[in-house]
Amino acid sequence: MNRELARRIALTIGALLLFRLGTQIPIAGVSTSSLLPTSALIARLSLFALGLVPYLTAAIFVRLLSVVWPGVSSLERSGESGRRKIARATLGLTLVLAAFQAYGIASALTSIPGLVRSPDGWFVAAATASMVGGVFVLVWLSEQITRHGIGNGLALILSAGFLVSIPQDVSGIVGLVQSGAISGYLVLGHAVFWIVTVAVIVLFEEARRNIPVTFGARRVGTRYLPARNAVLPIKLNSAGFLIPVTVAPWIFFLPLTFAGLVLGGDHPAVAAVYGHLQMGQPVHLMLVSIAVFVLAFVYTAYVVDPEYTAKCLAARDGAIPGVARGEATADYLDRVVSLTTVVGAVYLTALQVIPEVFDLYGIGLPYSMVINGGAVLVVVCTALDIKAQVRDVSLTNPGGVRR
Repeated sequence: MNRELARRIALTIGALLLFRLGTQIPIAGVSTSSLLPTSALIARLSLFALGLVPYLTAAIFVRLLSVVWPGVSSLERSGESGRRKIARATLGLTLVLAAFQAYGIASALTSIPGLVRSPDGWFVAAATASMVGGVFVLVWLSEQITRHGIGNGLALILSAGFLVSIPQDVSGIVGLVQSGAISGYLVLGHAVFWIVTVAVIVLFEEARRNIPVTFGARRVGTRYLPARNAVLPIKLNSAGFLIPVTVAPWIFFLPLTFAGLVLGGDHPAVAAVYGHLQMGQPVHLMLVSIAVFVLAFVYTAYVVDPEYTAKCLAARDGAIPGVARGEATADYLDRVVSLTTVVGAVYLTALQVIPEVFDLYGIGLPYSMVINGGAVLVVVCTALDIKAQVRDVSLTNPGGVRR
């Protein structure tokens, strides 16, 4: 292990320890003596109670704007200055969302008898400021990990949040097996299922559809670049996980919320639809599956824009063997991306519906709605990213030259 790798690992571990420390520091003015002070309870009442949810929501909203609004998309592709403007807009929206959510939580805490020492306006203001500050501390920590540590900071902090709940889940499951509440064979089946799921995730995330590309000889300034062959890798799951899975419920819950405001929440039709859209219901399972599948195509079309990619290849004197440049290249890339996205969309949809299928058939365990396919996907992808970065840093000399 070289010194650069050791430094990066130490910084990453230190940042994650700070994250865990912040989840165990209660908000000022909150008294947990009247409650059972478990680690999970303190985390919900801590400085980091909001986690990264406001920032991720803001980032998803800005990314959706870039999909439907060409101006934002062109700003993102305009270079470093454009990306900085988008980052500032994301942080501004994060501040608004975090303040709104923190104020709601702080106000709700004052209504719980004995939980807050002085349930007045000062507590609400202080608790709101503390939780909003906690969000921005986590954003800063994630940026430090990404820039100076190992792995993606956001993914690492999310993964840490998932992983710390596993020992408690395992302990609870062991207790249920010992008491005879659940079958040991069911637990064994879940263990085998998740081992196979992890293997499938690794296979799909590492898989690429490599398109051969040839670049002609050209001169860049005073440098002469000879002709060379390369590949254009296309991931099976180019859409990722957060955008399709997060936006899918919005498609039917936002109209339902609007209908509830217009007709009233107790209207029979609204109540009936809301009942069918509960987690674990067949209608919810079907609608979410369709929405995730379609959104995987929509977002992949933005991430892997065939027309933009064809223009970039032409600008660098690149071509796909046997395919004419320009529109023909864009059409070819569109066909390839569409075929690979079918596989990726099915894979993503299957991961999303795992907990609902367990719940629908009554074969779930207490962890099923927390440690689900999405959480496993985030953890596995984070581990693969760390492995790749460790290998790259290990093979790089202090001067930045690969060995």
